[in-house]
This record gives sequence, structure tokens and C-alpha cells, in this order.
Amino acid sequence: MSLATRIAGVDEAGRGPLAGPVLVAAVILDPGRPIAGLADSKTLTARRRDVLAERIRDQALAWRLCAIDVETIDRLNILHATLLGMRRCLETLDPTPTCARIDGNRLPTGLPCPAEAVIGGDARDPAIAAA
Repeated sequence: MSLATRIAGVDEAGRGPLAGPVLVAAVILDPGRPIAGLADSKTLTARRRDVLAERIRDQALAWRLCAIDVETIDRLNILHATLLGMRRCLETLDPTPTCARIDGNRLPTGLPCPAEAVIGGDARDPAIAAA
């Protein structure tokens, strides 16, 4: 596998609720096994999300899910807790990505690879949508 193909998409879920963890996912898609129908999860039905989640877990080169607990959110604030989750996901993804595309306008510090913030990335980038 070429190093150039190890692009991780990163996104979060759970920033809206007042209580509960924030979840962050990182996914490296296999360019040889495209997954049809990837899109912003907010535009998909629950059934379609479940089907795609199973395909992503089965077909991705790598995926990681990190939960940041309420205590950490309270200590750091929601933004910094989310950035921490993004960094943890990328640090523990195996194989290590050669670069990352992260949904939003902020990037965590201390990442294990170069990264790009992509505003609206969950609607524009398949790897971010997969995350």
C-alpha cells in the first residue's frame, strides 16, 4: 500500500448534548474498496447509518473510536476535549496515517501527521464522512 493512500478522515459526534461523552472517530478508507453512499451522517436515516457503519468497519484500512468523558469535558471545555479526542484517535490509528483531514476549522496540536481542517468536511470528503 502506498503511503499516499493513508489519509485519515476525522470527525466528532456528541458536542450538542448537555451531558454525556463526546465521541471522535478516525477512518482510513481503502481506495481499492470504495464505499458508496458516504455522506454527512445528519442527512442519513438511522438505518442507512447502521448499514454504512458496518461497511466502514469491514472495509476500511483502519478505524478508531475515542470517547472523551464528561469529567474531561468539564475540566478542559468541550472544544479542547474534542481536540484531545481527535489527537488520541490519530495517535492510536494503525497503520499511522500519512496525513489527516479533520472536519471543522480547528486542528489539534501534537498530531502524528500533517493535517488539514476542512469546513463542512463531512459533506465534502468520504473519509471524514466515514468517521
